[in-house]
Amino acid sequence: MITYRIAEAAEILSVSDDTVRRWVDAGRLPSRRTEGRTTVTGPDLAELAEHLAESGEVAERDRTRAGTVSARNRMSGIVTRVKRDLVMAQVEMICGPYRVVSLMSTEAADELGLEPGVRAIASVKSTNVVVEVP
Repeated sequence: MITYRIAEAAEILSVSDDTVRRWVDAGRLPSRRTEGRTTVTGPDLAELAEHLAESGEVAERDRTRAGTVSARNRMSGIVTRVKRDLVMAQVEMICGPYRVVSLMSTEAADELGLEPGVRAIASVKSTNVVVEVP
């Protein structure tokens, strides 16, 4: 199972390390100790990211941050859902306060190892979204 350190989780969620630590301490984000470090699982982080995007809890602050999207329209985020059939896959991501959905071949999704909790980058060009793994 994919795990993230506190600093990585904070970067993915576009919040401070201290905010993630408070959420862990409050039981809002399940954690575990791995080799002496506090870690969170990818699926747990994806679930929280999805909740934060839906509730708009961090959206207002992040909408004004120009640094979250580069001039090349690349957004770092976390995969929250993957729906596959024989030919196509629908990949949903949370990138900061935004929900991004990409359609790609099932073969591409499998090759990238896309599943809830995987960190990925959405590259947006016009109406097409390309997902890559960092």
